[in-house]
Parts: sequence; C-alpha cells; structure tokens
Amino acid sequence: MAVEEMNNVGIVVDDLQQAIAFFTELGLELEGEADIQGSWADRAVGLDGIHCRIAMMRTPDGHGRLELSQYHSPAVLDFTPKNPPHNILGMHRVMYKVDDLDDTIARLDRLGGELIGEIAEYGDQVRLCYYRGPAGIILGLAEYR
Repeated sequence: MAVEEMNNVGIVVDDLQQAIAFFTELGLELEGEADIQGSWADRAVGLDGIHCRIAMMRTPDGHGRLELSQYHSPAVLDFTPKNPPHNILGMHRVMYKVDDLDDTIARLDRLGGELIGEIAEYGDQVRLCYYRGPAGIILGLAEYR
C-alpha cells in the first residue's frame, strides 16, 4: 500500500481568525470551517475532551491544504522557547512559492509577521526567505525566476 496524496498539513494556532486573515493575505483560500469534538476525535488524536475549531485553507492551484486548529479544550500547551529557531528537532516550515516576494513580505508585515534572517538569492534561479507568522509558524517563501 502506498500514499495516494498528501491531504493537508495541520498547525495549532492561538487565534484562528488572525491565522485565517494571515494565510488569506498570503493567497490561500478558505475552504471551510468546522467544530471538532466528540469521542471519535478523542480517539483519533489521543486526547480526552477535545473541542477545537478548524479552518481548512487551500492553495490557489487546489493541490495544497493547510488545516489551522484552535483548541478550546484541552488547554493548549505552549512550547519553549517562544518563537524557536528552525533547527529545533521536529520543527520545520511550510514552503510556499510566491509571485512577488517583496510584495508578499510587505503585506504579511502589516499583519504582524516578521522576516527571519534576510532574503537570500540562490544564483539567478530563486529568491527565498524564512518568515514567522501567527503562533510562531515558520514559512518558507520562494520567488522563482
């Protein structure tokens, strides 16, 4: 048996509406929102008393999806250190191809995000950077030439 497709990447956020606004500004489309709770969710995730609100965001090409989750119960656990660097075990980023890196960064800056490091150029092929969004999410942003 083999994987048929990658369905989505899930990220827990502390403010769902802020995260939806951020990823909408990035260019993702809100596919829908739902409340998740019940014994089936508890069994699937391995936590008791789950109640969370999710938003499914879709890339414009329809192939990539990001599931944003805001937990109401059980209580969200914070991670240490706050806003960790990229080299933390298990900590990675979600990479997006953008059409205009400078414009994308300017728009996301207005929503409280921040550039990590600086924009780097890989020859004349790609400009890329790491960018911190809501809940400390690290994004890779790449503009291909």
